[in-house]
Amino acid sequence: MHTPPLPESCWVLTDGKAGDETQCIGVAEALGTAYGIRRVAPRPPFSWMMPWGPVDPRESESRPGSPIAPPFPDIVIASGRRAVPYLRRVKKASDGRTFTVFLKDPRTGPKTADLIWVPEHDSLRGTNVLVTPTAPHRFSRQVLADLRTRPHPDIDPLSHPRVAVLIGGDSRHHTFTQDDIESLMAGLARLQEQDGASLMITASRRTPESLKRRLEQLAASGSCLLWDGSGENPLSAYLAKADAVVATADSTNMIGEAAATGKPVHVFTPQGNHPKIDRFLGTLTSLGIIHPFPGPLKNTTYEPLDSTPMIASEILQRFARHRAG
Repeated sequence: MHTPPLPESCWVLTDGKAGDETQCIGVAEALGTAYGIRRVAPRPPFSWMMPWGPVDPRESESRPGSPIAPPFPDIVIASGRRAVPYLRRVKKASDGRTFTVFLKDPRTGPKTADLIWVPEHDSLRGTNVLVTPTAPHRFSRQVLADLRTRPHPDIDPLSHPRVAVLIGGDSRHHTFTQDDIESLMAGLARLQEQDGASLMITASRRTPESLKRRLEQLAASGSCLLWDGSGENPLSAYLAKADAVVATADSTNMIGEAAATGKPVHVFTPQGNHPKIDRFLGTLTSLGIIHPFPGPLKNTTYEPLDSTPMIASEILQRFARHRAG
């Protein structure tokens, strides 16, 4: 019986933006293949023309220190508009041998890569476009299971129910007004007072300073952890050991990561909206995964929703067909 070929090498190709790189790494880890991280840094005016223009000649594959210098890998997983020209360049320079994958809409059409992944709420479709409800990430079922059994000196003393609170911030489509901040903080206070919940909070670089100060005051009141941004990010441990999650609607990535836990996700929506985000939230609501916040703490469970292994499986199948020629 013929065994399909498996990839032996993989590149993660981005401009270093954390969100893009983390998603690519999550997929690379799910492939079970050795991978290396390659970061592009195009200069103007080349960066201005991306994703449509060429690579920065200083970073072409023949130049010393190039992020795409050969030997070329079996698979490249890329994300971010600045990575698009470099992905196309690797495809051409490898004489088509490298199988190329792009995460999210490259804005240059479905022929940009051998396989493109987009979330369900994006409009790009094609025979080589894979669509899933949530984005890939690094919180696999096995990772979360391992973390649940691993002792954690800060989390383990907290009483149940434990609620992971994932706070985003202002974005192109959402703004945290003072009324939003008051509503969010009142909802968190009710979780502590009425449900006896212990809170495990992470904020982001986009979180408004006024909201950060209120979160610090809440953390000082007890039965609450707040990551201050120093040391290793405890998000994975918070998710693994949580009985429920509160997340803000400005980040579909955060909500998608929370959906991998199988625990109820309560979504707070600040001012603003966007049709794509509304579609995403509507899908997860119909699946019984998310609930409005402020609101009563749910204890329902569901089959964890993790798109990462689905994306990895599709890559392996298409890579095998690609090599079979």
